[in-house]
Amino acid sequence: MNKRISSPKTMQDVIHRHRFTLKKSLGQNFLIDENILNNIAAAAGIDQESYVLEIGPGAGALTQVLASQAKKVIAVEIDRRLEPVLRDTLQDFDNVAVHFGDVLKLDLHQIIAQECPPEASVTVVANLPYYVTTPILMKLLTEGLPIETIVVMIQKEVASRLQAEPGEKSYGSLSIAVQYIADPKIVMTVPKTVFVPQPNVDSAVIRLDVRANKKVKVQDEAFFYKLIRASFAQRRKTLMNNLMNNLFDKTKKEHLLQVLNHVGIDPNRRGETLTIEEFAHLSDALSRQ
Repeated sequence: MNKRISSPKTMQDVIHRHRFTLKKSLGQNFLIDENILNNIAAAAGIDQESYVLEIGPGAGALTQVLASQAKKVIAVEIDRRLEPVLRDTLQDFDNVAVHFGDVLKLDLHQIIAQECPPEASVTVVANLPYYVTTPILMKLLTEGLPIETIVVMIQKEVASRLQAEPGEKSYGSLSIAVQYIADPKIVMTVPKTVFVPQPNVDSAVIRLDVRANKKVKVQDEAFFYKLIRASFAQRRKTLMNNLMNNLFDKTKKEHLLQVLNHVGIDPNRRGETLTIEEFAHLSDALSRQ
């Protein structure tokens, strides 16, 4: 059995053996703590019937843990320089399929259809690069993929934003966009000391359970997203000012005031105080006009 690489020494040995240099531009921080790796798999509820999509396997430390517990692991890695490394570290597993490419550009529907039976639901598990966390999460949540659960290691600050409630400092457009589709819950925080190399900030593991039905119903989803983004464009400004500066022109001011009054939302409130239900109500009232 090939050695687990979830320790500083074995990870360094692998990196040295393959003369691999980590790229900061790709957010390559490899996790080297066996307990945390096992806890991530446990948080995702991985078992022998699970089909797992792992984004950014790196040198394969988390992949080894997932492959030992799941039916199949589909790993997507952007850095083709890691091909010989993964061939080495995953040589004892016949249930791992590695696809090289940018997950933001790949057709995940096609990859999942190729690697999984038609009726399979997929669990996403990943240690995501900090610089592309939001676009990757939104791709996973909005493309209608057969995903039930997402468990990802991300920057602690971003994890707090994902599960933030109205009125909290970290509540914003990302909170609403994610909670509209999934139910987020932080599983654990992770110190920066368990990575090679160490990142500048602490991390957190968050679990997102994709909702069978969206949290609220909206008539125009694209407009709903535009409304949310505009409402948080400048956090110190009122809802009215943000919408006038970022969504409507000056000729719409009276109309906007009428609609806000009609739905019972004070135009002097800030976006961070509105619930997702209030945004949905406002979105429908405005998109009907």
